[in-house]
Amino acid sequence: MDARATALGLFRGQKAADAAALAPGLVTAEAEPEADLAALKLLSDWCARFSPAVAMDPPDGLFLDITGVAHLWGGERNMAEDLLARLAAGGIPMRAAVASSPGAAWALARFGTGQMIIPPGEEAASLAPLPVDALRLATQTAAQIARLGLATIGHLAQLPRASITRRFGEDVVGRLDQALGRAPEALVFRRPPTPWFARLAFAEPISSAEDLARVTVDIAALMGARLEAQGRGARRFELCFHRLDGQVQRLAIGLALPGRDPQSIARLFIPQLERVDPGFGIEVVTLTAQGVERLSRRQRRLDEVREAAPEEGVAPLVDRLTNRLGEAAVWRAEAWPSHVPERAVARRPPLSPLAGVGWNPERPRPLRLFRRPEAIEVVAPVPDDPPIFFRWRGAAHRVRFAEGPERLAQEWWRRPFEDADPARVRDYYRVEDEAGMRFWLFRVGLYTAETSAKWWLHGLFG
Repeated sequence: MDARATALGLFRGQKAADAAALAPGLVTAEAEPEADLAALKLLSDWCARFSPAVAMDPPDGLFLDITGVAHLWGGERNMAEDLLARLAAGGIPMRAAVASSPGAAWALARFGTGQMIIPPGEEAASLAPLPVDALRLATQTAAQIARLGLATIGHLAQLPRASITRRFGEDVVGRLDQALGRAPEALVFRRPPTPWFARLAFAEPISSAEDLARVTVDIAALMGARLEAQGRGARRFELCFHRLDGQVQRLAIGLALPGRDPQSIARLFIPQLERVDPGFGIEVVTLTAQGVERLSRRQRRLDEVREAAPEEGVAPLVDRLTNRLGEAAVWRAEAWPSHVPERAVARRPPLSPLAGVGWNPERPRPLRLFRRPEAIEVVAPVPDDPPIFFRWRGAAHRVRFAEGPERLAQEWWRRPFEDADPARVRDYYRVEDEAGMRFWLFRVGLYTAETSAKWWLHGLFG
């Protein structure tokens, strides 16, 4: 509710007919909660220029953790005024407050008059004249407190805590303690906060491709120097270009191994710069490091020939492929403890540590396992014998050598034992045709005279 609506006597939750009676010229529209939430998400992303830790307070609020960043604007007041001015220029009405606790800032922003900043230690005095609704209580609880004549937070705070809990429940005491900074409050940040944050602001907006590449190298060097000073490396980096119109252009890269080399980081970002639309210009660039781990400098031996370990040598190649093709397209196969072929392989990051579990050499598996087995036509002397001839994709293959069967049943522990079906048993054969190609075939189900055998091709050995 803006000031004009409040002056007319309108309030949240009021019936439309009553509101129209107070304001005959009132124009109404259907509420769009999903669109409001989407707009709030965009606004929270835009606020990343002021703080890397932004939490949403639907339907119309935001919490910004400005610890350690207010000095970039010359103080908390200048920062709040700059935020309000930018939003006002975009046609977004807003009230802001700064306090040492989220509850106190929430109360002052919505119910305070004049004061914008609560100095540390003065929460009780600043919140005392505000109504009890400023404690973010349930509607029924706030109404019950008001009926007892406790109109302000100061009146409520004067009561004994045991009396407040007995009358109104523990939630009231908890909200009061949170507002006064006596109890912590957990906020769910839209983007996980990280102390590894670098920022560059420009006196004049930039827009050319050369300038974007240059500032990418500069901010990567700034972040790399800080990581090196702390003996750390990061696995993910997010580069944000903040435009004059408030939009944020985001680029992200990932590393197979923790790293901090500025040239390597910038080299991965630069090919993506063509996707950045500078608009009327970019005024701020930020870089965030995530997945930060301890990374010690590797000391070389005197008799060492290589300059880097093998996994470090292939890491740049993996990084380029991953950032160009996507994380889902670059992986390595690792053995998984399951006798079912489809479940015996797990995807792992390319350079992740080996689990130490390998495939059983007594049970060789094909180099290429099909996503889905393909049906084939087979000729066998008797149903339980290996095939002597099969047709796959229209081509005939005469079997020269065959080995098997290897019987695999379904994993009965994944379903009730009563549901175990003998028709799902597979008999696998390793066969070689006259051209030297090797295949992995299987027959489904146990042999019965009533049904004909069904054969499938599941993989190729090479």
